[in-house]
Amino acid sequence: MSAELTQFLLTGITIGAIYALVALGFSIIYNASQVINFAQGEFVMIGGMTTVSLVDGGMPLPLAIALAVVVAAAVGLLLEKLAIERARGASVVTLIIITIGASIFLRGLAQLVWDKNFHALRPFTGSTPIAVFGATILPQSLWVLGVTVLIVAALGWFFGRTLLGKGMLATSHNRLAAELVGVRVKGMLLLAFGLSAALGAIAGILTAPITITSYDVGVMLGLKGFAAAILGGLGSGVGAVAGGLALGILESLGAGFVSSAYKDVIAFVIILAVLFFRPSGLFARRSAERV
Repeated sequence: MSAELTQFLLTGITIGAIYALVALGFSIIYNASQVINFAQGEFVMIGGMTTVSLVDGGMPLPLAIALAVVVAAAVGLLLEKLAIERARGASVVTLIIITIGASIFLRGLAQLVWDKNFHALRPFTGSTPIAVFGATILPQSLWVLGVTVLIVAALGWFFGRTLLGKGMLATSHNRLAAELVGVRVKGMLLLAFGLSAALGAIAGILTAPITITSYDVGVMLGLKGFAAAILGGLGSGVGAVAGGLALGILESLGAGFVSSAYKDVIAFVIILAVLFFRPSGLFARRSAERV
């Protein structure tokens, strides 16, 4: 394998891990509430921008990260409580429009709270590249990959071994049946939004030292996370991870061997191709009846 190809693959896997975290957020909310949350990208922005602000204000990085995740999770809870829950009986299209409106509102609010400038977060453990088979990888990329693996493992344990996780799975399969056996469905929906927002914030924090952050960084990351979720199968956790990695690698290879001008187009081509040839995605657990 050439050093050039290795470099593109390493870059693609790093980017794909970020997309996977965003896609997981989409899948968790979709499973629990049947809502496609187009404000997911704004949670990414809130995580990164809040961390930068707190660190610039003198707060230690670990504490700033923890507080930023809490802030994003709180925003997710408020979104579900004040917007989604109040429109529970509305159509799917109406709920999607609500999340799009929430996304626009959060971006506008971010401009007031922060500004329109780009901001950088210092790398967690230095910035000296590490040589790997003739290519190089940044220490921050290892943080991205390591944290993503830990989160995927933690989510697997959460949904497979805990009552809360099993309650969320029960809600995703059959909300009425879950209510009949004592699952607090409203609480599960609230938890889903909080957990999804936290995942988005972590993605934003991890990527801020690599690609910088700003008030509108969540727009493209949210769309690409959605493309990854669609590719893997909306509602599938395994599919979200596989879709994110596949999209990141394809994007990196396309930018490297074709042209970087088409880098952002790849995600949208994938959405169209998957919806046309396999609407349920590659790893869907059940046929999709919702759009």
